[in-house]
Amino acid sequence: MDWSPSKSTCVKLYLCSNPDDSVVERRALRESVFPKLREHCRHTLGLDVRVIDPFESNDSSSWPDENSRQQLIEECRKSSTGPFLLALVGHQYGTASLPAQVEVSDFQLLLHEGQQAGVRTQELERAYQRDENTIPPSYCLRPQQRLICCPQQLEDKEEEETQMKAKEEELRKVFQTVVSLCVHNGVMSPKTANSFYRSALDADLRFAVDNRPDNEIIRRCLVYVHKVINAKGETKKSCMKSPPQQQSEEAACDLGTTPTDGQLFSELCDHFLPGLISSSQLLVYTTATECDRRHGYTTARRRGYAESLCQQVYCDLVGLIDSWNILDSRDGCQFSDVLAREQAEQQELCDSLSRLYDVIRPEEEKQVRAYVEQSEQQCPLVVTGGPCTGKTVLMAHCAQQIKSWLPDSDPVLVTYFCNLSVNQSPKHLLSSLCYQIGMRYHSESSSEQNPNNCGDPSCIPPIMEYNMCVSELKERLTSLLSSMPSTKQPLVLILVGLDLIKGNFGAQILDSLPSPLPHSVKLILTVSSNRTQVLKVFKSHTNPPQCVSEGSEKESGYVCVQMGHVDRKQCVKMLATLLSSSGRRVTSGQQALVNQALTSCRLTLYARLLHLHTSLWHSDSDVTESSLPDSVHLSISLLLDHLEKKHGSSIVTLALSYLTLSRTGLTEAELADLLSSDQKVLTEYVPQDGSLSCDLRVPQIDVERLLLDLRSFLIKRTVAGSDVLFWVSRHFKLVVAKRYLGTHDVRKEIHLAMADYFSGSLSCGGAKPLLVKQKSETNKYSGKMGVHIDRQPCSQPFVFPFSDKDSGPVNLRKVLELPYHLQKSSEWVEFEHGLLMSLRFHRAMVRAGLLGDLVAMLESEEGSHHFSLSRERALLASILKSFECLLLSSPLLLPSVMETSLLPYLEVFPSLKGYVREIRQERKDKGTGLGVALCPAPSSVPSIQCLKRDAKTKDVSVREAAGTESGIVAEIMDDGEAWVWKGSGCDIVKLSLSCKQKEMKFAGVKSSGQFILLSTQCNKLFLWDVSGPEMFLQVEDPLKTTVNEVEGFVADSKNIFLWWKDESFVSMFNVSSEIFTHFQCQSCVTCLVCSSNGFYMYCGQQEGTVSIFDTNTGSLLGSCSNSNHNAVALIILREDMWEMACVGRKGGVSLWDVAAKRNPPRLVTESFTGGKSNDILNLDYSHEIHTLLVCQSHQVALWDTSDWELWDEFLAPQGKAFTQAVLSQDGNLFLALLDACSLVLVWTVSTGGCILSLGVNNQPCKLIKTASDVVCVNLDGILTVWDSGMIDAAGTAPKMGRGVKEVVVEQTGEWFYTSDGSETVWRWRLETGLPHDNFLHDGPVEKLRLSPNNSHLVILSAGEIYVWQTETGQNVLRMSGSRATDILITPNSNFGVSISERGLSRVWKLAHGSIVCSINSYLSDAQVSPESTFLIGLRRRDLLAASLWSGCINKRFSCCIESSEHVVAFHTLSEHPDFVVVMAASGAVYTWKVTEGTLCRHFQLPYRFHCQPKDFQMSSDGSYALLSTDNEAINLLDLSQVRLCSFKAEGPVVKACLDKSGCYAAYISHPTTTLEKNCVCYQQARPVLTFVRFTDGERIGIVCLAKNPLTLVVCERQCVFVGFEDGSVGVYSILDVEVNGEKFVGSRENLNGCFKQCPFDRALSRLPLPTPNITWP
Repeated sequence: MDWSPSKSTCVKLYLCSNPDDSVVERRALRESVFPKLREHCRHTLGLDVRVIDPFESNDSSSWPDENSRQQLIEECRKSSTGPFLLALVGHQYGTASLPAQVEVSDFQLLLHEGQQAGVRTQELERAYQRDENTIPPSYCLRPQQRLICCPQQLEDKEEEETQMKAKEEELRKVFQTVVSLCVHNGVMSPKTANSFYRSALDADLRFAVDNRPDNEIIRRCLVYVHKVINAKGETKKSCMKSPPQQQSEEAACDLGTTPTDGQLFSELCDHFLPGLISSSQLLVYTTATECDRRHGYTTARRRGYAESLCQQVYCDLVGLIDSWNILDSRDGCQFSDVLAREQAEQQELCDSLSRLYDVIRPEEEKQVRAYVEQSEQQCPLVVTGGPCTGKTVLMAHCAQQIKSWLPDSDPVLVTYFCNLSVNQSPKHLLSSLCYQIGMRYHSESSSEQNPNNCGDPSCIPPIMEYNMCVSELKERLTSLLSSMPSTKQPLVLILVGLDLIKGNFGAQILDSLPSPLPHSVKLILTVSSNRTQVLKVFKSHTNPPQCVSEGSEKESGYVCVQMGHVDRKQCVKMLATLLSSSGRRVTSGQQALVNQALTSCRLTLYARLLHLHTSLWHSDSDVTESSLPDSVHLSISLLLDHLEKKHGSSIVTLALSYLTLSRTGLTEAELADLLSSDQKVLTEYVPQDGSLSCDLRVPQIDVERLLLDLRSFLIKRTVAGSDVLFWVSRHFKLVVAKRYLGTHDVRKEIHLAMADYFSGSLSCGGAKPLLVKQKSETNKYSGKMGVHIDRQPCSQPFVFPFSDKDSGPVNLRKVLELPYHLQKSSEWVEFEHGLLMSLRFHRAMVRAGLLGDLVAMLESEEGSHHFSLSRERALLASILKSFECLLLSSPLLLPSVMETSLLPYLEVFPSLKGYVREIRQERKDKGTGLGVALCPAPSSVPSIQCLKRDAKTKDVSVREAAGTESGIVAEIMDDGEAWVWKGSGCDIVKLSLSCKQKEMKFAGVKSSGQFILLSTQCNKLFLWDVSGPEMFLQVEDPLKTTVNEVEGFVADSKNIFLWWKDESFVSMFNVSSEIFTHFQCQSCVTCLVCSSNGFYMYCGQQEGTVSIFDTNTGSLLGSCSNSNHNAVALIILREDMWEMACVGRKGGVSLWDVAAKRNPPRLVTESFTGGKSNDILNLDYSHEIHTLLVCQSHQVALWDTSDWELWDEFLAPQGKAFTQAVLSQDGNLFLALLDACSLVLVWTVSTGGCILSLGVNNQPCKLIKTASDVVCVNLDGILTVWDSGMIDAAGTAPKMGRGVKEVVVEQTGEWFYTSDGSETVWRWRLETGLPHDNFLHDGPVEKLRLSPNNSHLVILSAGEIYVWQTETGQNVLRMSGSRATDILITPNSNFGVSISERGLSRVWKLAHGSIVCSINSYLSDAQVSPESTFLIGLRRRDLLAASLWSGCINKRFSCCIESSEHVVAFHTLSEHPDFVVVMAASGAVYTWKVTEGTLCRHFQLPYRFHCQPKDFQMSSDGSYALLSTDNEAINLLDLSQVRLCSFKAEGPVVKACLDKSGCYAAYISHPTTTLEKNCVCYQQARPVLTFVRFTDGERIGIVCLAKNPLTLVVCERQCVFVGFEDGSVGVYSILDVEVNGEKFVGSRENLNGCFKQCPFDRALSRLPLPTPNITWP
């Protein structure tokens, strides 16, 4: 598992220590430091942390030997990002263990010298065995003396273990004694001898840092040295003194050459480590603890040191990891777009696989190269072979050689491992191929400044591909292949594993490729020899293929390279190389068996497996032919047997099962967490004494050693920014699945465990019970006891909380794995409610660039029968698609987009209220944001589905379409194809019927009730009952011998009634008996209706006649005819009233009494339309609301069928004509199509205005109503589906008739008033979101003012002034003769000021209208002073102040510095009533004290800043002034600190408003982004409302507005009111705890956003006085 640290996403630390002297410290680090460090790295850096403690187990027999520890250190060194070594050097050196392996020469020397000196070596000889299979030959410690890797549940054997430890200690002493003898006798060097003396701590530390490059030590190693003075203490020393006899024996053996532990420890701490500090900048921290001489190093002191060590280690590791700038170095790999991310991952995967090219295949490689070099070759190359023949590795290797094979050109290479892709759907594969090809050529052409590709399909932004169907992606891929490659830049496309994708997806991909291939395009495929059916697609392009093993070109559709078995000699050579690299070999006899095995199975994977098996052989091992399996699968099974024996069955079974069933692979840390969460595995780690720790886990060392044994068959790859493990060959998955995952229940259990893990249900300290055996007093097991254990899995948020902002990295592992495992474990409720309907999941998916995958999940049919919220999911998907461009460029806008889009429809979809609550709760938890208090009335309605035909043919139009009440829609195309949509959650699919093995072409379709009638071009009729199974009943009428089009049919419970075009008879077909009955009419039948019981049939005819038949007897009961003999278009039966209404083709209606069945109907009334009368285009009748809609080209008429009166008529827009109209669900609206209009328009019945426009992708041709939906059939066959309830909700939402020009708000924020320039002013209540009062006037409203005390509303309308009492709604004053152009109200609410440009400006009392004074001079931009004493305004470049008591000009402000200087803007200050801030044209800023007439010039604005009078605003305290909104910025003047501020906006600012408190500014801008310039997405061009805080420039919130604003107001209660051009009003509440401490209490939190009836009918109309009651001269 070779890996570059710079690419790794894991910090892997090897914990080096003396196991006997660091138990407390290591436990403290495991419990308090490492989990915390892991969370820190995951949340801030996106890294995982693993700590390998080789001595974590309490069982010393399971500790790894020195060789295994060195492998672990190397693994940490290679695969860790940042530090890899953490060493704890305590006050004890530790003991040296018996070496696992000693060379033959050294071991024989030791035996010889020991025997010469009289040392008994028999036990030493029995402990070791000679093994010639090691390189060099060595004596190896026998297995029973070596470690046991996984603890087993065994009975207590303390006495036996004590004896074994004593025996091992005796052997160690003997071994060191003979080593000392060799050194003393000069036959062994002290350096060699020291390697036998060193403890595990010393050996590991030297291996890790000795003789290493500086870059492997600097900032990668941490060493903590703890020197303890007086550690033993006097008491311990006296207790530990050796007996005299023992001391004399030891002295006899001491030859003066054996270094003591103290000497070795001193050499390590005082020489080795200091040397590395100076030479390699090794980080070493030394701590000294002086203990009491009497008590020594007590437990309390050790715990105190452990606590301080934990603090120090955590701080040092965090600093060390952060110093690597991992986020900066990985920025280039953190792609927000999934296609860009996958492109990098595929390239990295190709590099990894190419390194597995161990056995050279010169012949096959030569054939591939020849194909690539042949410029005239236009057929694909298929590399085929049996399983495990190395096709994938060969392609990865060839991909590395392509550029060297084509030195004269600059080839573009795209290598795609299809079966290893995370998403293997055809749509994703095609999107990824299009993206990679387009981006590769785009980057190449950009670097070469090639202008020829500017109009090429590669310039299409990749974000548009998610809106493409498969057929469109196929066309785009063909276009790219045809237009981009050139002789200079040929394209080499390598598709690996296309045949291994489930389903027939591979054939679909190949079918999208052009044949023959364009020039300069090379396509190479790999196909297994047992899966060649995918190549059948080439048969449709050429003659049947003939495989050409030589690779020569034939007229076969493709060139074939056959991969067979490799040469046995190469396998033998490869195996020898592998054995040599691991320090092993085999004897000649064993080699013969190996040669025989490789003769029977000459596969590279088999040779790798043999390496593992043979590396376990010793020279004296008894091996036979049966010792080696003869196939890959048997070899894998034998490997699993070995792993189970070595590591334990439970841990191996679970680990391999998790790796096999994961979607994208697992990281090492995830695998360890999952194993620690398993009951069975964890039980095996319960100590034999029954003592349990609350944080019991599977030791990391055990997982790491298992992975080391699998390192040849697991490969690391990057998936979504994480290094995951996956099988190098799919055959491991097959064997593991067969061996461990044979039943559905087992697989479900594994998937459920992974779902629990990735959902985070066990994280954050959550404890899970563990059942363990309980011992009784007799030391026997007496039952099981549940102990709650914290498995310490990592937290699993969707987005890591980096800070208080939404800037943390997305948990991509969770968003990729959790949905997959929830589905596989059949947890459909959690999948739907916990993920698909979760804002947190949506936000994570969008931020990860997986918007397309999220939409696909929401629209997927998989598990749909388990779902209850299919329509809600469809709506969410539709909104996400419509805002795709905006969300991909600004993913943090998702909550705002979803809140504003969902609020109008919450009454239609109550289940979505929880989604909106989640948005609001998240905003509340965050403490800042911009919420929606009142959602503006929608101007459009999002569709819940948009369905495209996946057809090969283009430019085909719809011939006819029909739908049933239950929601089945069928459409017939011009080419005779039939396509069917079966309702919400389904795709549109092609309908195929065959006759005589030939597919039939369809000619038409009709519907009635639950039946659909299909007619074919071969004059056949097929009836489909959509309520039952998909069965088609052929209808053959014996009277129909000529070719006539079916005009229509009507169905009841038993029969269907058919009539044909230009035919005068009706055929009744009994569905059960298939018998026909015919009824003859007087003229051609035009329409038909049956009674509810089916006994009577009413036939409308061409001459205006209606014939009534008895369906049981077939007799004619009677007939009637309208007076003008117009053809009958519709018959409406009202059986409860015994009435029959006949609608004529010209729109006339005749009403008949049909009470007497045996007598002719009696005419009751007859009505004909006057004036212009065209033929009826369609009719729509609703029995529930007693309404009939009659659509003609020039008008739509509505009839009240309860009394048959013409209700209203709606004319078509000028120059347009209606083509179809239908009623809405509740009848308050109707939807209509116009000729040459690509919109579905919605009219309101109450006002006759067009209030909504529903967008479609192409020219609509028909509207179909179902029980719950409205379906628009486009001319090209695309179906757009809207929910009927959503249309009603949007159509009845309140809005004014024109654009909102003015909004005034009461100080409480509870009520506000709007004006649209018409005669009406609306008074709204924010709590309900409805208009409460309508104030009517005799002319258009020009100005709207509200008194500060909210008691009076003053309106200027057509030159007259209206004064309304807001509490009573009474018009108390109506004044004429004012000639006013503006009106003001004084701050004390006592007086009004009417300002006139050409007459006198008057001051008058608000209560009764009496004039106080008149002002002769006209003051423009006038304002009333805060104390209600002056009217201040501009006149001839000066600023004047007129008294409100006398009307005289009392004060004047004039700029006398220069003749060109003048006042451009000013503002009064309510909190400083004597002062006015004045802005001069030169940029000078003044304050004018009006009462004293004094002024002060403060400073001069820089030339870059200037004041725009239209933008100039001031806060009430004068701290901030809004100067201008130029250059896509908000320019502010901070007068409190005398500084200029500029806040960059997202685009040109169209509206800006300053908060009176001086804390905030609200502005509306049109974003201009790179994505917008390349995108036609409608919502991307929509304006954005932004609220910014002045103190730090922080954006409090952003809301995407659905339409253009006209008015922007910020009220004192920190609410933003926006009036839109369509007459609607939006109110947005500000939440900012840093300033106001709590959210706006007036925001409407009841989530009621939909109205069942037109809200305007609820508003009270307030009439004005009929005539003015005050007239001014």
